[in-house]
Amino acid sequence: MTAVLTRRPGMARIRATGSPLHLLCLGLVAVVVLAALLAPLLVPYDPNAVDLGNALAGPSAAHPLGVDAAGRDTLSRLLLGARTSLLGPLGVVVFSTVAGIAVGTAAAWRGGWLDSVLSRSTELVFAFPGMLLAILIISVYGEGLLAPVIALAVAYLPYVSRLTRSLVLAERARPYVSAYQVQGHSAVQICLRHILPNIAPVVLAQSTINFGYALMDLAGLSFLGLGVPALTPDWGRMVFDGQTAIQHGYPLSAILPCAFMVLTVVAFNVVGERWADRVARRDR
Repeated sequence: MTAVLTRRPGMARIRATGSPLHLLCLGLVAVVVLAALLAPLLVPYDPNAVDLGNALAGPSAAHPLGVDAAGRDTLSRLLLGARTSLLGPLGVVVFSTVAGIAVGTAAAWRGGWLDSVLSRSTELVFAFPGMLLAILIISVYGEGLLAPVIALAVAYLPYVSRLTRSLVLAERARPYVSAYQVQGHSAVQICLRHILPNIAPVVLAQSTINFGYALMDLAGLSFLGLGVPALTPDWGRMVFDGQTAIQHGYPLSAILPCAFMVLTVVAFNVVGERWADRVARRDR
């Protein structure tokens, strides 16, 4: 019987690093995700409850983080805003990763004219700014989360597809792929069962980094008033609403969501870059 050369799935060889910064960022990611999941149970007030008589009040026992210009509790809006602020980037990453893997794998495996068409198509998307595409779609379909998520997912797709293409090309040249082809395995079986699990850690690391960028892009759209509706708790929208407070000398309601966004993006980027670095060292 012919021996088959194969590789264990790369994910099994990724081990957590002992870096304090990495562990701190992992903990921060976990806290933000848990806060988003448990937000309905944690919020002390209705995030849209208006109390104009208490507008711009500072931190107190009743409102630990103060209230905004409409008298809404800042802590409640931060917690519930985490759900929207994380859900949008998650949609961008899932769609762009799944579609990018499909496009990149097809281009690398089939080659020829299909590779040329798909590669040129992704280069065209690269030339069109994702934020501009999102603004154009929002101008047609109106404000909301779906339109900018789809637009940014299309803009992020080329990053994943080009990375996947290069990884699949490298994997296809390995002996175990030829061995499976000789045994009669189809291209779909080889890609799904062997190639994709091997490249999964690198693609996951890139997707983690893309998550942070998507969070900032969606927050920027909300800050411009083009993202989620006005009454939806969202970190970007909170910064937009906090402009009035800053003008009156009460910047806390705008600074806090900015700080949450920065820390979350940095945490996701550090985790993603560390995973990518671990994979690169493993493959040397």
